[in-house]
Amino acid sequence: MASLTDLVNLSLSDTTEKIIAEYIWIGGSGMDLRSKARTLSGPVTDPSKLPKWNYDGSSTGQAPGEDSEVILYPQAIFKDPFRRGNNILVMCDCYTPAGEPIPTNKRHNAAKIFSNPEVAAEEPWYGIEQEYTLLQKDTNWPLGWPLGGFPGPQGPYYCGIGADKSFGRDIVDAHYKACIYAGINISGINGEVMPGQWEFQVGPSVGISSGDQVWVARYILERITEIAGVVLTFDPKPIPGDWNGAGAHTNYSTKSMRNEGGYEVIKAAIEKLKLRHKEHIAAYGEGNERRLTGRHETADINTFSWGVANRGASVRVGRETEQNGKGYFEDRRPASNMDPYVVTSMIADTTILWKP
Repeated sequence: MASLTDLVNLSLSDTTEKIIAEYIWIGGSGMDLRSKARTLSGPVTDPSKLPKWNYDGSSTGQAPGEDSEVILYPQAIFKDPFRRGNNILVMCDCYTPAGEPIPTNKRHNAAKIFSNPEVAAEEPWYGIEQEYTLLQKDTNWPLGWPLGGFPGPQGPYYCGIGADKSFGRDIVDAHYKACIYAGINISGINGEVMPGQWEFQVGPSVGISSGDQVWVARYILERITEIAGVVLTFDPKPIPGDWNGAGAHTNYSTKSMRNEGGYEVIKAAIEKLKLRHKEHIAAYGEGNERRLTGRHETADINTFSWGVANRGASVRVGRETEQNGKGYFEDRRPASNMDPYVVTSMIADTTILWKP
């Protein structure tokens, strides 16, 4: 008799051409990922060849009950690390039946910015450092922390090893490999300063694909924590007090910044970011004021600053970039719960298109 595990791991390609496509979208809170699956007659590699679909938007906080249909437009395809074979994950964005993007569809506007000829000519590259915290399911207390109590002070946990310093590595490594399998350009992982907190990096990726890849990497991570019976949070300050918050530092460069003389282009771009500091902060994640305090490797939320190799600044330029006279910079302000479509497109808009 087959076990449940045997049936879950059945290979469809042994008996049929049919595949399963898991359609993924962002729900009404702007952070809740939703998904559902459908059967397709055969393998698909081009999102434009996939059928549109719909869902009940009144159940996700995205439409009224009397007119609840929201349409899913497939935008990017990834290999499915859970079902494997020819099965796929499909990142979608959301529209009304009339074809208008719904208010929570942040991808639509981002795609318009990235398709602007001025932006496309600059080939904006992004590397996003996504921090997150793993919580015990029944208590919502960080993984590895004593119930109702606290571990020893921060210091030994960052990139630490050992059963008393590293909590959840099996989840982290499963996620790392699953992202590589899926075709996400995940470039690394590490344990973070607060115990139970981790980071993965996605990039370099170009333009709109950065947002697609980060969202699908988040989806895969939440599916893995579901299997492991652990809760995932992107809260920017999950534990008050003398504990590091969680961010999504965004590394960025354009073709002009990567070419000779790029350091002057970088400095001009940072000056433009300074002039729009308030607008960027407003779009960089809910609850970020609890994280950007001027402590724990952050700059104060109300003050823009930049510096070379300074992790207490709003924007950090690497020592190597300064020495080479070209390269990239890191916007350290985005919170871990930021929308990568919003952040990546806003940085491109401010630094390339906006004329002060």
